[in-house]
Amino acid sequence: MLGYFPMFIATLSLVTSIYNGYLNSRFVDFIQRNAGRTEYLRTCKEIIDAYFQIKVRVAAINGAGDKTAAQSEAANAVAKFGALGTYLANLRDEPTRQRYTQLTVDLEKLSGDAGGLSAIELGKRYEAPDRAFYEMNSDCIKSAKELPL
Repeated sequence: MLGYFPMFIATLSLVTSIYNGYLNSRFVDFIQRNAGRTEYLRTCKEIIDAYFQIKVRVAAINGAGDKTAAQSEAANAVAKFGALGTYLANLRDEPTRQRYTQLTVDLEKLSGDAGGLSAIELGKRYEAPDRAFYEMNSDCIKSAKELPL
């Protein structure tokens, strides 16, 4: 009987060690998923900001006397939007990537043409990008809800 007691303690220690390893791996998985989710949500927040910055910059082009500085700022805002959109698109399927890329192309064209448009024409030209942005924002919400904790 005395010989079995150390074996029992050793077995119990082994089981405890295996269980501890399992818990550690689960914790690491949780941290990785949470980091990915946080990064995705942060990018969604930034792309929303970038979109509205584009709208402000394009409106400035439309009303500015000296359009050079405003066009430069709008181009920078579109580039930031494109970079964030590419990051989000890379996490999605091919049709979504194409939609996000097309939105960036539309915004580039709109920012380039803004100086020669009236306010009414500018508003009409925003209809398609606004719809595409709404879809992008809906994708962010949907993905954020689907990402596991």
